[in-house]
Amino acid sequence: MKVTVFGCGYLGATHAACLAELGHEVLGVDVDEAKVAGLQNGDLPFYEPGLPDVLRRNLAAGRLQFTTDYDRAAAFADVHFLGVGTPQKKGEYAADLRHVYAVIDELAPRLCGDHLIIGKSTVPVGTSEELKRRARSASGDGAEINIAWNPEFLREGHAVDDTLRPDRIVLGIDSSDSAGSAEAQVRDLYSAILATGTPFLVTDLATAELVKVSANAFLATKISFINAISEVCEASGADVSMLADAIGFDDRIGRRFLNAGLGFGGGCLPKDIRAFMARAGELGADQALTFLREVDSINMRRRTAMVELTTEVCGNTLLGKNIAVLGAAFKPESDDVRDSPALNVAGQLQLKGAAVSVFDPKAIDNSRKVFPTLTYADSVHEACRQADAVLVLTEWTEFVHMDPAALRPLVRNMNVIDGRRCLDAGAWRRAGWSYSSLGGPVRDLRGYVASRV
Repeated sequence: MKVTVFGCGYLGATHAACLAELGHEVLGVDVDEAKVAGLQNGDLPFYEPGLPDVLRRNLAAGRLQFTTDYDRAAAFADVHFLGVGTPQKKGEYAADLRHVYAVIDELAPRLCGDHLIIGKSTVPVGTSEELKRRARSASGDGAEINIAWNPEFLREGHAVDDTLRPDRIVLGIDSSDSAGSAEAQVRDLYSAILATGTPFLVTDLATAELVKVSANAFLATKISFINAISEVCEASGADVSMLADAIGFDDRIGRRFLNAGLGFGGGCLPKDIRAFMARAGELGADQALTFLREVDSINMRRRTAMVELTTEVCGNTLLGKNIAVLGAAFKPESDDVRDSPALNVAGQLQLKGAAVSVFDPKAIDNSRKVFPTLTYADSVHEACRQADAVLVLTEWTEFVHMDPAALRPLVRNMNVIDGRRCLDAGAWRRAGWSYSSLGGPVRDLRGYVASRV
């Protein structure tokens, strides 16, 4: 099939490349000329494992192209995906839908015949109804435009696998599509995936719009729940990691996303739960989601707790202290620093008088754009030189498996603070380090075995 994908950021570029990998002819569309030129040359504007190979393979095969030309896109296909960003509005919780609306306003007048526009962006419930209204208003007499919604469930660092081997596909269709043409087209698009037995859920538009944000709200709640419990563990001397293992064996609860620490960040969970609250208020259902305010508050509180713990470890003052911050991306296997807890902590430490040196395997360039006043190192060893405290704030594999003995000669004071509870506390202590972590003590119990996901 011939398909266009509007928006060539993280979601759009990934979706376009993976649709081409499935054998379709795909045209990616974006207003950013530099981004389009880079993608056409096989260069991604972000880091995502495995995606460069998929992108370049399908460019070479002629199945994938990129353009800024809306006229070309309108003539290229009759199935169009919306993958543009929906950031948080400045000074508000609500989502900024300007980019979504702009695609419809630009594309609809150029269309002739029958077309299907499929939303993938995370949007407030009810957005598709507004898009239908805009499409009808902007399109000519010879166009019939149908709107459907197919939410994305990408995890940064696993986006290719999540696109080509998803755990489910959800499609919201317009109730007026009695013939089921949208469903038939989407089934054709994903036929190779569906042939493997992937669940395919067809629902109304509103439900499909709510699926992604509801999933993100649940995950954020689960993360903040264990971080709230970790505050009790800190006060009582309990080990939150072992507690999480113990309750995680209950199938009703599960162990995933019960890792206490610095909390969540990135371009999805924080802004999505805030937009969810804002939309619930507009619908008169604001009381239903008041708990998300506490979820957000707990999450932000962990960053302050990390700064306070570092200050305590450094003798109750940060003036004149050298702090090594290992990690800048909001999670490993990503260069995304949007709402990054690690960078937020680094910035707070600097404001309190510390000299902060940051290292991250992939996110340094993006970090410099956000916090240009921080010092950035080219390696773990460079970041740790003469450090009074070493903070692990993103659980990159190379940080998790650092040799504490090798770092010992580099630092001024042997303090390590584990913001993700990902280090082997016993190994660091045996190497002579003073080990601290968010969430209370970490026991060094030999023979204790649990599955930590």
